[in-house]
Amino acid sequence: MSNQVPSHAQAPSGVIASLPASRLEPLAYLLMRTVFGIVMMTHGLPKLLGTSHGSMADPMAGATRLIADVLHLPGAPVLAWLVAVLETFGGAMLIAGALTRPLAALMTLQMIAICYIHRQHFAWIDRGMEYPLVLLAVALLIAARGGGRWSVDALLAARRRS
Repeated sequence: MSNQVPSHAQAPSGVIASLPASRLEPLAYLLMRTVFGIVMMTHGLPKLLGTSHGSMADPMAGATRLIADVLHLPGAPVLAWLVAVLETFGGAMLIAGALTRPLAALMTLQMIAICYIHRQHFAWIDRGMEYPLVLLAVALLIAARGGGRWSVDALLAARRRS
């Protein structure tokens, strides 16, 4: 039996494979933070603009109803508006890497609530918690790690040190 790795199982040779992890990781983290911010914005903007989002004709009304009827929280219209602001402007700030930890912490709490709302099913195709659970993990990672190398937070920290 040979201990050699078959040629088809070797690491790919290309730009990404040639980058050392110390250079690739900050780029990958920036991409993840940016995509997460965009995803959050795509959920917040329709609420604020009063436009449909996918099959949901009125996402603000839907959010208000879920907050009131499933989470049983008082002040559902105000909370839905705050959620829309967090998703829209918080998402934009995450893209820039500004106030990253507190905003991602709030989004983590939001994703916990959404997972609770969809707790009856796991698969997203059945309106389950699969998709919000992934967003919860991403939000928690960003809350724990902060903005990363390429962020407004890092620029401000560097200025404070100098």
